Amino acid sequence: MANVVVVGAQWGDEGKGKIVDWLSSRADVIARFQGGHNAGHTLVIDGKVFKLNALPSGVVRGGKMSVIGNGVVLDPWHLVKEIASIREQGVDISPETLMVAENVPLILPIHGELDRAREEAASQGSKIGTTGRGIGPAYEDKVGRRSVRVADLADRATLESRVDRALTHHDALRRGLGLKPVDREALIQSLLDIAPEVLQYAGPVWKVLNEKRRAGKRILFEGAQGALLDIDFGTYPFVTSSNVIAGQAATGTGIGPGAIDFVLGIVKAYTTRVGEGPFPTELDDENGNRLGTRGREFGTVTGRKRRCGWFDAVLVRQTCATSGVNGISLTKLDVLDGFDTIRICTGYELDGEMLDHLPIATEQQIRCVPVYEEMEGWSESTEGARSWNDLPGAAVKYVRRIEELIGCPVALLSTSPERDDTILVTDPFED
Repeated sequence: MANVVVVGAQWGDEGKGKIVDWLSSRADVIARFQGGHNAGHTLVIDGKVFKLNALPSGVVRGGKMSVIGNGVVLDPWHLVKEIASIREQGVDISPETLMVAENVPLILPIHGELDRAREEAASQGSKIGTTGRGIGPAYEDKVGRRSVRVADLADRATLESRVDRALTHHDALRRGLGLKPVDREALIQSLLDIAPEVLQYAGPVWKVLNEKRRAGKRILFEGAQGALLDIDFGTYPFVTSSNVIAGQAATGTGIGPGAIDFVLGIVKAYTTRVGEGPFPTELDDENGNRLGTRGREFGTVTGRKRRCGWFDAVLVRQTCATSGVNGISLTKLDVLDGFDTIRICTGYELDGEMLDHLPIATEQQIRCVPVYEEMEGWSESTEGARSWNDLPGAAVKYVRRIEELIGCPVALLSTSPERDDTILVTDPFED
């Protein structure tokens, strides 16, 4: 049986939550493999809206096991609060349905404080556009070997040692930023207070996933953000602090790369971005405003307005290559309803030279001029379509042209936020 990795193939906000939820009906286990609670997944199920940040999208489905892998950084206070919120909506979450990897690094209050202080101190042109939730500093501590991890919460002596190691680093940084030293005792006590709530979910995720795989269970791996925010292959430095591409599913959960059978890239029918950084096809006109309004382009977590632009086939072709995408799920096609003409970016011009990829240097990325081809739009509604026959001919042509330009087939086509408004071309679990 196939195991499937779902990744965003643009700058995030592609509609991964709905697709993961839709696919989870075919899966036995849903595993989150990177990111933090800066990610926002909105699910609409039978008219009820669920907003998730840290929890895997599969938690809203009964009878499924959800896991948070070691590639995630976790705010324990947010986790407990989010679990309580989802329970209030009638969803059963227990240690039998949710497991958190014992080696997950924790996001501490000092991480958020450092995140926000750095962003405030940065000049306008060098701001990253972080959510200020401490994701980046938590990943820095992981790489710097000074994290407090979930397992450390079980032993006071170990916890104190880990906190002391972290504070040696953080207090020096805080002095430079004009912040007060950390209250060591208060931090340790707050961690001890939250420990029982978190430890009840702790377990060896790597071991459980490998056992599930050997037993023939289907595993769905869920990422956060999008591949263009990958720390290595994104528009650096305007990126997240972890690897987002599909290969991270293996290292972020402890399952071997050979366990990945199908990579599904989630692709919006146009392009959006939150925060700072290059955006070749960005529209600062009526068309951009129209895409934002029709697509309700506001961040699930921050409420920030998303920047909008035409579909960039160059970037999606690039992310499909770096993640080894086998098929894409094209979302929000209905947002394009009513446009007389639709444009697709097929290449860039830089200093008189034609490029078929986005250069790595930020200065060059900013100067890339998109080269467009135009396609006829459609006046009919595609919202809620559940078969190809329900789509206008011009919409089908648009989808087919995207497939040609990115070199990857459409496996799923989403036509509204509702779970069942999806056209299945290829079932990733059966491919």
